[in-house]
Amino acid sequence: MTAVFPQIDPAAYVPHALHATDRIWPETNCYVDLWIEVLAAAGLPPEAMLGFTLTQDFEGDQMTFFKVPLEDLETLYGIRVTELAIFDRPEIHVLEQISRKRLCLLEMDSFYLPDTRGLTYRTEHGKTTVAINRLDMAGQHMDYFHNGGLFSLSGADFAGIFQQHLKDGDVPLLPYTEFAKFPAKPVDRRHIRTQAERLLRRHFARRPDTNPVRAFASVFALQATRLAERDFAFFHKYAFNTLRQMGANFELLASHLTWLDRSGQADRALTIAETAKSAQFLLARALARKRFDPLTTALDPAAEAWDLLMAGLSAELGDARAAA
Repeated sequence: MTAVFPQIDPAAYVPHALHATDRIWPETNCYVDLWIEVLAAAGLPPEAMLGFTLTQDFEGDQMTFFKVPLEDLETLYGIRVTELAIFDRPEIHVLEQISRKRLCLLEMDSFYLPDTRGLTYRTEHGKTTVAINRLDMAGQHMDYFHNGGLFSLSGADFAGIFQQHLKDGDVPLLPYTEFAKFPAKPVDRRHIRTQAERLLRRHFARRPDTNPVRAFASVFALQATRLAERDFAFFHKYAFNTLRQMGANFELLASHLTWLDRSGQADRALTIAETAKSAQFLLARALARKRFDPLTTALDPAAEAWDLLMAGLSAELGDARAAA
């Protein structure tokens, strides 16, 4: 088998500290979690990329699904990510790129991913992004980064993930695929820190014009009453796209600020993360009891912390708005 990072093995893999079980939100979303582990496997500090979390907004029905901008990966680490055209079987393209030490990121069906056991594995179809580190066609085996770790699959899961069950004449669903080209020489750590500081200022200038936590808080209770009319399983989808995205986003921002030696501001970001976790428990209780009044003020500490965080960063960084 060929691999992009041949030195790592799912059986002995230890996730990065940003995925430690004692964190408020040990996992964030599939794309950012994946890049945290990929960068760590490459010997690079993933904390450096997290300045983009300052730009999270409330989109009316959800918090921004935050993703690292591809230009930030190139600026910080010299990693170039672009779309990979899929015109043949996906695994053929993946093998070609692995042979060139390039990492392929594919949107795949979580129904066939054993690391989602207890969630979607063999129970629910859904798209998620994985990065394939090792692929063995003869042995029907794949090692892949997903969420907060490195995993493997084989056999029927391998056949399913690559749609080998399709019959002649069936039209396959070709996944959206990106591939990452790593620089020939490692990027200097001083360069990474310098660029992280520069990107922090850029993303701060691109922050929302108004407090997104307060905007969410103003409709939180109303959304909960509508949520109560749905099957309880829908609670998890709602919470993932609102409270978890907000809480995980700001916990990562806290880690970024700490890495940049700005721990005073990091504490305010952590308050947002902690409040979001508490609000998720309150939401579950409100749905069970059909009492939604406590939700009207549940996010107040987070909204206040956002104001204080932005004011503190403004004092440190300046308040000039950059062109978006």
